[in-house]
Amino acid sequence: MERYLIVAIIFAIIQITFCCDVVKLTFPSGFSLGTASASYQVEGAWNVSDKGENVWDYFTHNRPELITDGRNGDVACNSYYKYKEDVQLIKSLGFDFYRFSISWSRVLPTGFTNVISEDGLQYYKNLTAELVENGIEPVVTIYHWDHPQVIEDMGGWTNELIVDWFVDYAEVIFEALGDSVKRWITINEPDSFCVDGYEGVRKAPGKLLTGVGTYLCGHNVLKAHAKTYRLYDEKFRDTQNGEVGIVLPLISFLPYNSSYLDAAETAFQFSCGWMAHPIYFGDYPEIMKTRVALVSEYQGYPRSRLPEFSDEWIAIINGTNDYFGVNHYTSQLVYDDPDEEDGIYNSDKGLIFTVDPTWAATASDWFYVNPSGFGTLLRKIRDEYNNPPVWVTENGFSDSGILDDYDRISYYYEYLREMLIAIKRDGCNVQGYAVWSILDNFEWHAGYTERFGITYVEFDDTDTNRTAKLSQAWWAKVLSKRKLQAVPTSTTTRYLLPWQK
Repeated sequence: MERYLIVAIIFAIIQITFCCDVVKLTFPSGFSLGTASASYQVEGAWNVSDKGENVWDYFTHNRPELITDGRNGDVACNSYYKYKEDVQLIKSLGFDFYRFSISWSRVLPTGFTNVISEDGLQYYKNLTAELVENGIEPVVTIYHWDHPQVIEDMGGWTNELIVDWFVDYAEVIFEALGDSVKRWITINEPDSFCVDGYEGVRKAPGKLLTGVGTYLCGHNVLKAHAKTYRLYDEKFRDTQNGEVGIVLPLISFLPYNSSYLDAAETAFQFSCGWMAHPIYFGDYPEIMKTRVALVSEYQGYPRSRLPEFSDEWIAIINGTNDYFGVNHYTSQLVYDDPDEEDGIYNSDKGLIFTVDPTWAATASDWFYVNPSGFGTLLRKIRDEYNNPPVWVTENGFSDSGILDDYDRISYYYEYLREMLIAIKRDGCNVQGYAVWSILDNFEWHAGYTERFGITYVEFDDTDTNRTAKLSQAWWAKVLSKRKLQAVPTSTTTRYLLPWQK
């Protein structure tokens, strides 16, 4: 009995220590904290040197009515010229890494490797070298939505030839930057541009290929990602020793009530599972194949609108992720579409999406604050994919441009708290986290009306001057202490930036 009592006491001490560690909300040893951007959103210099036109250049110039403020990324944050200033900001705040993306058309003006822009490639070499010299790890996204317009003229992501064109482009980038870059992202958020770009007009190229565009796009994205991963295995991994992954935009889908657990699972599989299931298990989720075939038949198609993978492609795609890349912002509630009880199929998913009215709104019409959803998502990834190493490559908050951005700080605190609990209490294998974004930037269809930065940018000023927001100082303290800090209010002492002390 005495031995059992001693064991119980030891167990209680361990629990108390563990709980205290969670309450302290410190980041684990070796955890990497960074910040992020994307080429079209920050670089500007849209027609400098021999850069080719990309789909966002074309989209914003020819269809400005589809951008909330009618503006474009021709100048944006001017980071093409101000990258050294941006790197110094990242260094001064104490971030471990900087995630940036390559502009395909800046490097390959014709879209193909017959012409490689030395100026374009040199810009990324300079940026990478500047980061390394300042002790910041470069994390590179090969594609963040801005492929050359000439490739779009030939069908873009609905043309299977883009698979080899993309691999050729990626090889140029691996060769140019691979000695310094150890973490690669092949493609950012395929769901976003496949859904909103090929069956909608919220994103370039703004094509309404209803019913088929999304799935053709996603099918070719998976092939391009996988062949790029295999290329890295064959030609670069032994000498460069990097890691390669894809980044998915993941909403946390929650059942509207306890009767809709299956609905939430279906939503997850149509979102995360669409890309992740083939990579981790070899093929699309069964619920997705079944549902799309069912609705395709209902709509009169002779076969499912969801393409099939050959056995050869299944073998190529399966296992092509060194880590699980996650962009996360928000949650949605989900329930079954009641029309299906009457044999009416309104969508492939067969679901209705909504939000809890108690969730705080942001400046973005799709974005409501629900911190607990972040923890739910991380635990779902842990359980679904055998607890892979996870990198959160985007997380942030939108407002209309407030310097004293208390709501943004509160968002970061609550979401990071959920992430740390998921790591420490629940064993989720999260290894890195990136703030979106270091700067206010061009927010796609919203133009400059929504701001995600911890730094305010004067877009109406030719110098695109930067001004620190309150959240910048909060992050500086978090990074120096490696621990979450209290959320300030207007009556508390303001956080000071290192150079203000």
